Amino acid sequence: MSHYEAPIREPLIIGNKSYHDITVDVASPVEGKANKKWWIAFTIALLAFLYGIGAIIYTIGTGIGVWGLNNRINWAWDITNFVWWVGIGHAGTLISAVLLLFRQKWRMGINRSAEAMTIFAVFQAGLFPIIHMGRVWNAFYVLPIPNALGSLWVNFNSPLLWDVFAISTYLSVSLVFWYTGLLPDFAMLRDRAVRPFQKKIYSLLSFGWSGRLKDWQRFEEVSLVLAGLATPLVLSVHTIVSMDFATSVIPGWHSTIFPPYFVAGAIFSGFAMVQTLLLIM
Repeated sequence: MSHYEAPIREPLIIGNKSYHDITVDVASPVEGKANKKWWIAFTIALLAFLYGIGAIIYTIGTGIGVWGLNNRINWAWDITNFVWWVGIGHAGTLISAVLLLFRQKWRMGINRSAEAMTIFAVFQAGLFPIIHMGRVWNAFYVLPIPNALGSLWVNFNSPLLWDVFAISTYLSVSLVFWYTGLLPDFAMLRDRAVRPFQKKIYSLLSFGWSGRLKDWQRFEEVSLVLAGLATPLVLSVHTIVSMDFATSVIPGWHSTIFPPYFVAGAIFSGFAMVQTLLLIM
């Protein structure tokens, strides 16, 4: 007598597609032509980008006082945006890394969106401390780089310097983690490329990926190591961001609850943004 066995979970890919069909679906956004909706979205994004450039030029030319900064307020409109972007960026890599460490296969449906969101958000967050300095052309002095001015050195007690180290460290790990996951896709586009120039570009980007068993073994090992680094880094970096407030003497801010409070807020906001992106896509 036969019996019914219910599936543990629904299949991740429906339609009985072959590996070739999946490859065509993955490569179609790159190989195909942009449709009308894409051009409309691109135009709106370009206009918003140009408006943002104009706002930055106005802020630098007029002074950061337009953000509400004065001799009594050290952080104003810029810290609000900085914390918002950093919070979104931290959860993207955290989601992807944690799902990878727990071997969740359904991660493949959201990891690329989450990681790309992280890269974009961290780049945006890095703009605000730079503009906050007022003279952006001297921003490189915030890095501990030897110079010819003798005693001019960074102030390690400044929260601004903490943010620089936090953002640069987190961005470096997130970029490597994101790019490592792209290597098989770049190799796939290289093999499908028709034009010699495209084939050379994708060959360079894929770092000689051949799809051998050894490549996949190294790929998995590196991905696990980076995921293990990124997960605690998210917690430590956003803890440093919270110290921009917690180390001040302002009532309500000088509190030890800020680090876990900021980390929890970043996770919630990041999950919400990933869900929003997936709904749009």
